[in-house]
Amino acid sequence: MKKLATALLVVCAYASAEAPSTFAIRNARIVTISGPIIAKGTVVVKHGLIDAVGENVAIPPEAWVIDGEGKTVYPGLIDPLSTVGIPGAAPAAATTTGRGGRGAATPATPATQTPAATERARGPEDRPATTCWLIAADEIQTSDRRIETVRAAGFTTAVTFPTRGIFGGQGSIIDLLSGEKPGEMVLVPSVGQYISLSRGGGFGGGFPSALMGTISYIRQIYLDAAHYQLVKDAYAKDPRGMARPEYDRALEGVIESKRILLPATRLVEMDRMLRFAAELKQSTILYGAHESYRPEATELLKKYGVPVLVSLRWPEPPRDANPEDVDSLRTLETRDKAPSAPALLQKAGVKYALYSDGLDQPRDLQRAVKKAIDAGLSREDAIRALTLAPAQIYGVADRVGSIEKGKIANLVVTNGELFDDRTKIEMVFVDGRKYTPAAEAAPAGRGPATDGPGGDR
Repeated sequence: MKKLATALLVVCAYASAEAPSTFAIRNARIVTISGPIIAKGTVVVKHGLIDAVGENVAIPPEAWVIDGEGKTVYPGLIDPLSTVGIPGAAPAAATTTGRGGRGAATPATPATQTPAATERARGPEDRPATTCWLIAADEIQTSDRRIETVRAAGFTTAVTFPTRGIFGGQGSIIDLLSGEKPGEMVLVPSVGQYISLSRGGGFGGGFPSALMGTISYIRQIYLDAAHYQLVKDAYAKDPRGMARPEYDRALEGVIESKRILLPATRLVEMDRMLRFAAELKQSTILYGAHESYRPEATELLKKYGVPVLVSLRWPEPPRDANPEDVDSLRTLETRDKAPSAPALLQKAGVKYALYSDGLDQPRDLQRAVKKAIDAGLSREDAIRALTLAPAQIYGVADRVGSIEKGKIANLVVTNGELFDDRTKIEMVFVDGRKYTPAAEAAPAGRGPATDGPGGDR
């Protein structure tokens, strides 16, 4: 009996050691984002939160201590428009494929359509290509291997969206944990409605079959939603003698959405979508924004005060392009100048953030950010555009985006400056849980690399 009790104690102690709840990273350079850089300080993580940060911080006796000498601690990166966690979802496509769109990015192939989505639609009442009632938090699958991949690039949080059709669904903010229940990953269940104007994928040859039809359909949906809400309010106030309103899950999904995300890559699209958002009277975020390097674009964005998410998938020539084709001067100019858009938005005082746009591999993400830095964006502003800026845009800066006492312990520890070619991400904390990025993709069947205490105590 004594041997059994001893064995149980050893097993319990080992399990506890494998998942310590308190860490301290000491003697590290700390980039807080919300305040000055701490040249040599300590970050204490306790029960998933940042318990203390500063130069002279008392380390709890139960903490597993990590030597941060020669290392830099950053807030975990945030991807403000993603499909990570929803296997099979197509990356967000910002192309509207309207006139003059030659050279624009090719829309991603939509995910498999449901039977209802493939039926021929004859008008807005048929609700074509609409799944606005879907909530990303209900679609999350922890088995999505991209969670581990993007975490290896320093991302700890993603605003992930269903992206099928015109009204794709409501996005959720999730922390990129592995092997947990989906509910444990969810930071905010619903933050906004993803809308696409891409006509790729087909609607059975029915309505809408053109860009103008798609815009008209969106307009009609919001008119219907306004009327639907009026009828519901009137019925709730005095239902006697009044037929109860019919439940419409599509309109319910639209009404529940806190904001909408509209695609706008080119200048003409930004102008169109900004005026459209004002007409719809919806809180709006634009995504795409490659032509926001143009002075007219920054002036428009400043005038309307709408935040913008800039795609890190910079425009490039199609791989299978006909070598005899001659691209327009505007297309060539956009390919050359698009990476300068973040620096110019920063200078103009426009609220913006950067998003991966399906670039899941760490090296691809690093190169894309490096292009923006080489085009004039400071390293500090690049990091802010992937941490505190998206947190502010979505209203969660009180929880994530910077290294401050009381915030969620989402941290990235590197052996050099983030986004430098030679810099290695040595460890990542998500909700205070420590992960060590694998040197290369883990073989099938293996879980993510997670750290026990090792010899760092």
